[in-house]
Amino acid sequence: MTSGQTEIWHNPRCTKSRNATAHLDAAGVEYTVRRYLDDPPTVEELRAVLARLDAQPWDITRTGEQIAKDLGMAEWGRTEADRDRWLTALAQHPKLIQRPIVLTADGGAVLARDEESLRSLD
Repeated sequence: MTSGQTEIWHNPRCTKSRNATAHLDAAGVEYTVRRYLDDPPTVEELRAVLARLDAQPWDITRTGEQIAKDLGMAEWGRTEADRDRWLTALAQHPKLIQRPIVLTADGGAVLARDEESLRSLD
């Protein structure tokens, strides 16, 4: 991601993701789109985004996805010692990443899945 620029990790097939881009458009926010399924983030990028979100990898994991079930993620630990395992899984299987994630120009980030989160982007 380019510093000082808003970026959205977007899946155009996802309603919540489309709602977020529509909200950004309506608010006049200039942004770039990262189709994270086609351009998956690295473990280091995920670390940086999680720091901006003040979140842990399991906080942004779609544990209901079949991939998560196949990996047995519901049974995985959720401690600092388990963090790399989660990050590796998210990098290898970007479909597991909650969407959309908006990385704001001021260095913040929002998991923009609801109206309140979207309003914080204005």
